[in-house]
Amino acid sequence: MPVVREFRLPDLGEGLTGAEVVRWMVEVGEVIAVDQPVVEVETAKAVVEVPCPYGGVVTARYGAEGEEISVGAPLVTVAVASAAGVGEELAAAGVVAAVAEVERPLVGYGVLESKGGRRRRVGAVAPGAPGAPGAPGAPGASVVAAPAPAPAVAVAAAVVPVAPVVVPVISPLVRRLAREQGVDLTALAGSGPDGLIMRADVERAVAAKAAGPVAAAAVAAPVPAGSDTVVPLRGLRKAVAEKLGRSHREIPAATCWVDADATELMALRRQLNAAPGPKVSVLALLARICTVALARFPELNSSVTEDGSGIVRHSAVHLGFAAQGERGLVVPVVRDAHTRSTEQLGEELGRLTGAARAGSLTLAELTGGTFTLNNYGVFGVDGSTPILNHPEAAMLGVGRIVAKPWVHGGELAVREVTQLSFTFDHRVCDGGTAGGFLRFVADCVEQPGMLLRQL
Repeated sequence: MPVVREFRLPDLGEGLTGAEVVRWMVEVGEVIAVDQPVVEVETAKAVVEVPCPYGGVVTARYGAEGEEISVGAPLVTVAVASAAGVGEELAAAGVVAAVAEVERPLVGYGVLESKGGRRRRVGAVAPGAPGAPGAPGAPGASVVAAPAPAPAVAVAAAVVPVAPVVVPVISPLVRRLAREQGVDLTALAGSGPDGLIMRADVERAVAAKAAGPVAAAAVAAPVPAGSDTVVPLRGLRKAVAEKLGRSHREIPAATCWVDADATELMALRRQLNAAPGPKVSVLALLARICTVALARFPELNSSVTEDGSGIVRHSAVHLGFAAQGERGLVVPVVRDAHTRSTEQLGEELGRLTGAARAGSLTLAELTGGTFTLNNYGVFGVDGSTPILNHPEAAMLGVGRIVAKPWVHGGELAVREVTQLSFTFDHRVCDGGTAGGFLRFVADCVEQPGMLLRQL
């Protein structure tokens, strides 16, 4: 007889307690293979497809699309082949090799692409079988179960295999947008590299569809004045709210700031970019300055333990930086930033920024940061007092670089000036250490030649 296995939502990343069901990729009664993705979920970090470690017949699935599932809660139950006899029963039912592989360790998680292929269904296990849907005491309120056939395993219906259509789209967010808006991806011509379908392509298709019924939309009733709209706080926004709330409650943060003359730094950038090779961004130069400053002030590359009893001094600098992506503001992480040259930092920052805009960042690229660089100057603002990215102990903010009157060499001149702000956890250091860090960063911005002393 089949053995019913329950697959629960695994831990998808550090600090994550649940995930929202975006799309079910299998139906109840469908035969699945080991490690086949069964559901697409959205966490605070990314949209991922979750593979099931069991091969067999899906007997139940838990949670509707849009519902949040907690880590450790049931996702699906699968009737897998037992060592004694179920292979013969399935062979008699015409589904030989559908559950040839019974169990093996779960593969690593990440943003995966669905494998094309036909789907087959067989009947679910009979009601009353241990763990079967509908059995007394079976958990889960939102369970979809297959109707119980008369025999223990029903014969699978014949399915004519059809060659899968390969759609040139990578981002799961683009697929989700197309699905929600009813856009057929196979009918689109992508504007990205090698015909890759981008979000803008889907949005243009949606706009074209909406152009027809403009007249009907014009006579729609207006929203009553004064009516309020409640937007559910879930997914990324919920996770961000919880993390920032925790940071604000637990971390005694303080902020100091200073104006810096960035004229020489900008001149250095122009000089570097005039030479052959990859272009160097301002963010890459600031990242290099941060790694050098953290080597001088290692107290700031740290975090406080969960119970508050100690301070963890991190040996490596994993530099997070704020980037605007399809799902809002995210913080990708440059691993081992202290070992990279300015040019290497620029290449990795560019790669991660592109992935953030495409919505293709992986969990590994969004976790594990030890220090954050926040260039809010790209939004045209001068200053900010950001909340720390828990559990990190420090964050450097950089405002816009703009021409301002400035006393230089004892005379009034027009210089390129920026404001640097530094927020830190007062538990890991005092104001003298934080002030020393910020002053060193400002000095490197004003006199970038100082970096040569650290090489």
